[in-house]
Amino acid sequence: MEAYARATAQALADPDPWIGFAGYIEKLCAMQAADRGFADILTVSFPCAEAMETRRTEAFHGFLELIGRANDSGHLREDFTSRDLVLLLMANAGVLSATGDAAPDTSRRLVAWMVQSFQAPTRGPLPDPPDDAALYEAMRRASHSVNSSETGKRH
Repeated sequence: MEAYARATAQALADPDPWIGFAGYIEKLCAMQAADRGFADILTVSFPCAEAMETRRTEAFHGFLELIGRANDSGHLREDFTSRDLVLLLMANAGVLSATGDAAPDTSRRLVAWMVQSFQAPTRGPLPDPPDDAALYEAMRRASHSVNSSETGKRH
């Protein structure tokens, strides 16, 4: 949780809103590649761990600020939402699961493609994002599925 909060603080400290935003996305996806359970901290509640829940909420609000700053600078697509990060993390989890150590740069390439697609100008309309509840339930299921399949793998 501390690494997540630090990544948010570092991104907010960058004087260039786009560099801060893009670096944040890249950092989170690298953290996910290093720890496949990382994305779970974004979707799981920690009601008994008040300090952890507070840090997660602060980091999320920092991410919303990153979105606002990047939008205000004109570098981020106007239709980007925080749910788009969740979609990217789900896609990245699938790539990481499928490629593993066999093609470690695959995840970084996906992330680079996605970061570029988030950049303004808008290239065309997108379908509406899924609602929060449906998206987080899907991510929870995907995380459970990935964690279950990795538990059964032989090393």
